Amino acid sequence: MARVVKVFRTLRNHWKKSTFAVCVLSYGGHWLYGKHCDQVMRTEACLEAREYGRQQIAPQEQLRKATVILNPAACGGKANNLFEKNAAPILHLAGVEVTIVKTDYEGQAKKLMELMEHTDMLIVAGGDGTLQEVVTGLLRRPDQEKFSQVPIGFIPLGSQNSLSPSLHLLSDNKVKHITSATLSILKGETIPLDVLQIKGEKEQPVFALLGLRWGAFRDAAATISKYWYLGPLKTKAAHWFSTLREWPLVREASVSYLAPSLRPPDEPLQKPPRPNLLSRIARRLKNYWSPPVEEPPKVEEPEKWMEQQLSTLELMIKTHNKNPVEMRINDSLMICAEPDDLTVGEFITVGSKEEDPTLFTKKSTQLEVGACRLQLPEDTSGFYNIDNEEYEAMPVEVRLLPRKLRFFISAERQGTSVC
Repeated sequence: MARVVKVFRTLRNHWKKSTFAVCVLSYGGHWLYGKHCDQVMRTEACLEAREYGRQQIAPQEQLRKATVILNPAACGGKANNLFEKNAAPILHLAGVEVTIVKTDYEGQAKKLMELMEHTDMLIVAGGDGTLQEVVTGLLRRPDQEKFSQVPIGFIPLGSQNSLSPSLHLLSDNKVKHITSATLSILKGETIPLDVLQIKGEKEQPVFALLGLRWGAFRDAAATISKYWYLGPLKTKAAHWFSTLREWPLVREASVSYLAPSLRPPDEPLQKPPRPNLLSRIARRLKNYWSPPVEEPPKVEEPEKWMEQQLSTLELMIKTHNKNPVEMRINDSLMICAEPDDLTVGEFITVGSKEEDPTLFTKKSTQLEVGACRLQLPEDTSGFYNIDNEEYEAMPVEVRLLPRKLRFFISAERQGTSVC
């Protein structure tokens, strides 16, 4: 008992050191517990992947080949370590023949896609920039019709992973998010996604899965990192300082657009079974004695472009890929324009929200179109954000490539719909 009293007396006499020690031990214990939970999740994911690796294949079948485009510079240079610890063991245990190609500089992924040979699946391990480069490089190939049939998996390793909520349920734990995304590739469920073809007057087309963003909110967001020293106030400060440099931040543009087209029914993933011999013989005899009447070729009607002048703070041309499981009537893209009469306070409040910046206010003008042409004034300067990658602002034509690429999606995400 005397020893216990002595301990408490020592703690009371040295309360500052005792408080510091308790804080350090509490933080260390929480950190160690987090590491333990991460290791448990990795182990569970590896055990699930091992079951796929134990499945028997026919003698004439070959292992599935996966080409991984890995950007080691993503997530502040941590992407390579994240991939090796969380995703690579799952792929290897599942019996997948993995070829890892690491990028060394910006834009290399586009060039690598030009040289890519046949693969059963393509896996992008990185962020928005890596994914946008891979999609652009893939669809610039002369044989893109063939390679666009290759299913694509996305392992979110970047600082920005805007497509990830469309394919996987979000998790605050990065290890769980990566392992779940990798397991969804093994399970094989895919969903078609639309692609935007964005073409300037001279440049090669750029392809996007989410959209094009241009305006005052985009410009202010690009300067947020400059005010890192302000901590949680850096976002508000970036928008406030942008209003001090210039106000109002109105953008003028002319938009020409086509009406959306009806969405044809989804094509079956598997070919229907071949009819039996008697059915094929009967069909050929029927066609021989009463050949089908050939329909005259359809005359293509000229495209009817409509034009509208927009005065806006922010313009967004986006796909419906944020909610790919939603049933839609039309193949279309959305043009969203923020009103130009926001006050300075409203501009700072809207820009500082932690919500997805591609979700606009209720006051925004929204047009559902099939294709559009964006014309800017001659003295326009600045930049677009195309899937969070920066491109020089210029007149562009945006075409929709409906259901162009197939991406692996988790079963949990496929069963949910985002409002």
